[in-house]
Amino acid sequence: MKISVLTVCWNSAATIRHTVDSFFAQDHDAKELVVVDGGSSDETLAIVQSYPQDRIQLISEPDSGMYDALNKGLRLYTGDAVGVLNSDDCFHDHTVLGRISAGLEQADIVHGDLDFVENHLNKRVVRRWRAVPRPAKGFRTGWMPAHPTFYVRRKVAETVGAFDLDLKVASDYDWMLRAVELHGFESVTTNHTLVDMMVGGASTRSLGSYIGHNLEALRSRRQWLSSGPIDYALVAKPVRKLGQFLSKMHRSNGPAA
Repeated sequence: MKISVLTVCWNSAATIRHTVDSFFAQDHDAKELVVVDGGSSDETLAIVQSYPQDRIQLISEPDSGMYDALNKGLRLYTGDAVGVLNSDDCFHDHTVLGRISAGLEQADIVHGDLDFVENHLNKRVVRRWRAVPRPAKGFRTGWMPAHPTFYVRRKVAETVGAFDLDLKVASDYDWMLRAVELHGFESVTTNHTLVDMMVGGASTRSLGSYIGHNLEALRSRRQWLSSGPIDYALVAKPVRKLGQFLSKMHRSNGPAA
């Protein structure tokens, strides 16, 4: 199974080498990297172009933000499956794409564990996201997969369609909700850390962006799941994330194995 990885970037010279290195380190051979650059003025393009180009599709042109760039990637990729690796994130180890491929032999969607790290040099974990299978009411209960670990077969991507550009920080949430709840594609979890994600992403860099993400997520549920002005998930979604911090503290302070 050929897996396409979409990486959106803009002036990402400080981090993108870690991202591309982790892609080329994958022991799953059937893969491509689609890099959609927003017109970088730093060394981003030179770094990407320094790698073997037979596994990379690269375009560089102005865009209207991350989700616009991801929509370009969805039009370009050639694989049997597709997912996203942000330009300041990297795969956790060399087995990730192989594990994703194995999961997609069982279902149309696979997702897994994610570590939030301080940076890719010290790899200090500040938060752990541990994947759980979809509960009975899915997104209505505050459940969601970690989008950087969310890989889908081509038929899912084609059915769900484009990211909603009216959503500024939660279009990835909306896209996953449509795949799982609206169209009913089955998902499986792989209990392995798939991605090391640097803290400070678009939906988590400040209290304002965190609140904005949750309000946009509510808007998505109201549109697709007929939720009310305030629903259970508006409270349950943040509460579920508290467990990620507590899990990290337990692992850090617990007895040595």
